[in-house]
Amino acid sequence: MTARFEAQRTALADVVAIPVTPFAEDGGVDQDTHRALLRRLLDGGVRIVTPNGNTGEFYALTPQERQLVTELTIDEAADRAAILVGVGHDVPTAIASARHARDLGAQMVMVHQPVHPYVSQGGWVDYHRAIAEAVPDLGVVPYIRNAQLPGVRLAELADDCPNVIGVKYAVPDAARFAGFARDAGLERFVWVAGLAEPYAPSYFSAGATGFTSGLVNVAPSVSLNMIEALRSGDYPGAMKVWEQIRRFEELRAANGSANNVTIVKEALASLGLCRREVRPPSRSLPESERAEVAAIAAGWSV
Repeated sequence: MTARFEAQRTALADVVAIPVTPFAEDGGVDQDTHRALLRRLLDGGVRIVTPNGNTGEFYALTPQERQLVTELTIDEAADRAAILVGVGHDVPTAIASARHARDLGAQMVMVHQPVHPYVSQGGWVDYHRAIAEAVPDLGVVPYIRNAQLPGVRLAELADDCPNVIGVKYAVPDAARFAGFARDAGLERFVWVAGLAEPYAPSYFSAGATGFTSGLVNVAPSVSLNMIEALRSGDYPGAMKVWEQIRRFEELRAANGSANNVTIVKEALASLGLCRREVRPPSRSLPESERAEVAAIAAGWSV
């Protein structure tokens, strides 16, 4: 069964780009700009994209907009990149989204961390099992942000659902990740560092082979430089990239990541690539704070 998903496993071991969702002046999804940003990622060397990820403001999009973003991405990028579609919310909604992605030709889905305030370990397994069993031909990648979930629960899920092939692990604790991966099965899954470039070197040292990125929207070459260094075991080289992106990522992480998407869109706006608007509960950056972001973006080779 593993061999059946080998192409998907290979695709995950890379910079997993999380595209922004650009909005038009009327507040709707700017379809032309969305396509242009995707082409920019692909032309920059990106080979796997996640429509409807958190950098794409998944939770601020309507169901119809999430479908539209999936359709735009697959139409624009499917012949040049692997597509990992973000799904979530209640089980029927997540299944419907996964089937929609499958019917359009996506190879994989990423299941967002359940946002229900009361998540039991067994219920976490049940939630993901229901989605994975509904789309047995798709690779399934749980997005794990719950530090209380033990690795054995992921192994239990994969025992029932062999299409669970990878993990986006986003708990900010490299030691916990190392233990979790080994308890679940280090070689059994593709481990994607879900907290992007700042955590990629430490997570790669513990077994990750890919990392997610919102920064890649702004400077694809910077993210690709980091993964090339990590693949070759050049940790000093990877840390040089880390130093290059440190301030940008600190701005994104400040105040509980309040401006995580805002900073990315602000950088893109400073380059004339899309509007800066984000949707509540995010908020656009005040004018007084925009210059620093623009300076960082201008300093990268983009």
